[in-house]
Amino acid sequence: MWLWLRRRFLTGFFVTVPLFVSVAALVWIFGVVDGLTTPLYDRVIGRRIPGLGITSTALAIMLVGVVATNVLGKRLLQRAEALLMRVPVFSTIYSPLKQLIAAFSPDNESGFKRVVLVEHATRGYSIGFLTKEFTVDRGRGPEGMLAVYVPTNNLYLGDVIVCPRDRAVFPDITVEEGVRIFLTGGVALPPTVKL
Repeated sequence: MWLWLRRRFLTGFFVTVPLFVSVAALVWIFGVVDGLTTPLYDRVIGRRIPGLGITSTALAIMLVGVVATNVLGKRLLQRAEALLMRVPVFSTIYSPLKQLIAAFSPDNESGFKRVVLVEHATRGYSIGFLTKEFTVDRGRGPEGMLAVYVPTNNLYLGDVIVCPRDRAVFPDITVEEGVRIFLTGGVALPPTVKL
């Protein structure tokens, strides 16, 4: 009886805690974003309307996306970005953060392309993300090489492994699933992986 109760409690715990943390994070983010614009809307409208701040933030992001996709808007954003990149502190934070976020974009040609397993002679396989395919010529003709990003601390820090093409295999894992595998410490790895 005690074992049955313990198992049910642990199962409930591991279902409830991630759900609670996710909901709490969403509520917190909603509160922060809504709180930033609420004072402005309180003055303009004269009364508080919950959710108006988050709605206007979503619309502003959509507007920036619309502007960034046309030729004139793209040039304007590039010039603004070039000016901001001259600010020393801004450039050291913005540039790596932009590259990291862009790496997860499916439309970005320079982002994470596929999940890769790289074979090591002593450690077995490392799982990572293909970032670049290129060739090296060491006098014997071009050799196919891969640059693979292997996160070591969540997704923000990691190592870049450069290896011959024949030391890497591509499992049937999407980039999104690969991100989930890293964020869960390997728990989200499927029971069967096809190569």
